[in-house]
Amino acid sequence: MNIQIHSVRFDADKKLIDFVHQKLEKLTQIGDGIVNAEVYLRLDKDQERKNKITEIKLDLRGAPLFARKQSKTFEEATDLAIDALKKQITKYNQKKRGE
Repeated sequence: MNIQIHSVRFDADKKLIDFVHQKLEKLTQIGDGIVNAEVYLRLDKDQERKNKITEIKLDLRGAPLFARKQSKTFEEATDLAIDALKKQITKYNQKKRGE
């Protein structure tokens, strides 16, 4: 799987990038058709508590999937987005098998 990570309005440190890579690699266990993953890590303009946004776009063979989550930390937002994508991948696999 090809993974691209973009950080918007800040420079992501290696620890955060490694965390995102690790989480995305786990998705390949349930979604074997994942070709490409594009991740955007954004800082919202607000200085609110929940100003970290993670957007993940996955390209599966046949269907693009997308999740966007906002939280206090990028790690938490990434976890929430990955959970949402797991559900989408499971639904996609069931639909593909005709369940």
